[in-house]
Amino acid sequence: MAVMMRTMLEVADNSGARKLQMILPLGGSTGLRAGLGDVITASVKEAAPDGQVQKGKVVKAASCALARKPPCAVLATR
Repeated sequence: MAVMMRTMLEVADNSGARKLQMILPLGGSTGLRAGLGDVITASVKEAAPDGQVQKGKVVKAASCALARKPPCAVLATR
């Protein structure tokens, strides 16, 4: 199962982001789809008011649990 561009993803970590919209997967030959464990760039669409990540920020995330409805991702924080 794969997610495509502009797919809305739920966030499965404690960064403060709640929903992401996938922009593009990282890597040259991946095309427009990301599979399980791929690193993607995404825009934060919903965020908690006291979280580390704010709405509108572009972040990197790893895709996980793609068979769920909606799929989820984990932010790649340092």
